[in-house]
Amino acid sequence: MLKNPSLKYTPHPPVSLSDRQWPNNTLTRPPRWLSTDLRDGNQALAEPMDGARKRKFWDLLVACGFREIEVAFPSASQTDFDFVRSLIEEQRIPYDVNIQVLTQAREDLIARTFESLRGVHQATVHLYNATAPLFRDIVFRQTRDEIVQLAVSAARQIRQLCDETPETAWTFQYSPETFCFTEPEFALQICEAVAAVWDPHDSRPMIINLPATVEVSMPNVYADQIEYFCRHFSRRQQVCISVHPHNDRGTGIACAELALLAGAERVEGCLFGNGERTGNADLVTLALNLYTQGISPGLDFSQMKKVVEVVEECNQLPVAPRHPYAGELVFTAFSGSHQDAIKKGFAARQHSPDTLWQIPYLPLDPADIGCSYEAVIRVNSQSGKSGAAWLLEQNHNLVLPRQLQQAFSLRVQEAAERGEKEMSQMAVWALFRQSYGLVDAPPLRLEKYNCNNHPDQRTTLSAEIICQGKRLSLQGEGNGFLSAALTALCREVKAELEIVSYQEHTLGKRSDSRSVAYVCCQDRTGKCAWGVSIDSDISRASLQAMLNAAEDFVTG
Repeated sequence: MLKNPSLKYTPHPPVSLSDRQWPNNTLTRPPRWLSTDLRDGNQALAEPMDGARKRKFWDLLVACGFREIEVAFPSASQTDFDFVRSLIEEQRIPYDVNIQVLTQAREDLIARTFESLRGVHQATVHLYNATAPLFRDIVFRQTRDEIVQLAVSAARQIRQLCDETPETAWTFQYSPETFCFTEPEFALQICEAVAAVWDPHDSRPMIINLPATVEVSMPNVYADQIEYFCRHFSRRQQVCISVHPHNDRGTGIACAELALLAGAERVEGCLFGNGERTGNADLVTLALNLYTQGISPGLDFSQMKKVVEVVEECNQLPVAPRHPYAGELVFTAFSGSHQDAIKKGFAARQHSPDTLWQIPYLPLDPADIGCSYEAVIRVNSQSGKSGAAWLLEQNHNLVLPRQLQQAFSLRVQEAAERGEKEMSQMAVWALFRQSYGLVDAPPLRLEKYNCNNHPDQRTTLSAEIICQGKRLSLQGEGNGFLSAALTALCREVKAELEIVSYQEHTLGKRSDSRSVAYVCCQDRTGKCAWGVSIDSDISRASLQAMLNAAEDFVTG
């Protein structure tokens, strides 16, 4: 890299727009959406889609609610031409879906384009030619007037061919390609000239698409360019202003959003941002950005995993694990503090489920796009007490006491560090069961018991337990059945223990639901141990949990 990059690169000049209005505007409705996955996205693939993959992608786009889809550059290849014909001849185009096709400003290519569209109910013909000085001077070596004449001649041919086929509802779209680094006044000039040929009105719709073909400036500059164009174009009320941002600077989404604030009404892009170089604007992210602001985007991504699956299959490109809204890890928290905040957020929502969505670190409810809550919190060595506790609560309805959460989190951390990897939900559950006595044959196992409550508030208990393979009879009394049981156990095994924590709850809402008991025992040195048990008999669960807690002191 150069120590002084200004010797090689220069900033793109800003637009003179001191009274810009877009910063004070607010988005209140979605734009018109156009997916160009089948054209712009397809040409960016190392292995372009064949007909079968294109049809599968087409079906997905229709199912997601796209009503404008750029399907091909039919004059560019026989594959693209045949795909357009198959959509029409096999009647795959719903009545309310408008297909769009792209053509350069060449007479033979335009004719071939209209040949592909024969018999279509409605279609948009998208004409483009590059307008920026870099392309005029280096690529085409043409003057401004020659560039304008090229676009105007092509527009005349398109209008004539449209007029010759009145049974099709035609829309004309013109893109001054490389708009974002074309002189603003020249972009206006060429668009005015093309619009004069088409003469847009209600029955002859026109779209002017203003692409950020290659991002060359910050997104606020692009917004200024869009607002400048909208304020100065003479036929503004007769045309739809569309934008087509690329992502060379990593701000394609910001460009699209700020362009909408600046007056654009339509956005072209691809699912998950596929496209040339760093890609096109990501329509999934744009749509769900609106959704999380309370604006219905008019697109349906309620089955996000299915969308990702189809796109990955058709594009043969992966969706990144941290991709906004759609990535495998996008809702996942490994950090202990994050997990604790999320867990508390869900707990608060249980008490007020009909309130606005307010969960820390989760701007979108994963359930809205068909994702489960299992992915929200995952456990590794970075996780705190809430991570494993969340998994146990979500999958097994266990609401661990805070002290048990802390004790178990240390065991989880040790296991994760020892294995040097993430712990699955099943691994966490297995570790919990092993740690706190939820096994088929615990070292101290309750066989049977009987307790009686007396008028003087004493409780007597008799029980039989298996201790390391031996049967022991316990007889004790106390101010409760757990106290009586512990007294009897300590006398039998010559230990000194006390119960310092006891909690219980049911695992369901039915009267016959099983219950869980959590017991913490402590010896005279201050060492603590937890035991847990689940049973349909809460008294039995409590006694077994006490035995599981005492096992560390009795058999250790």
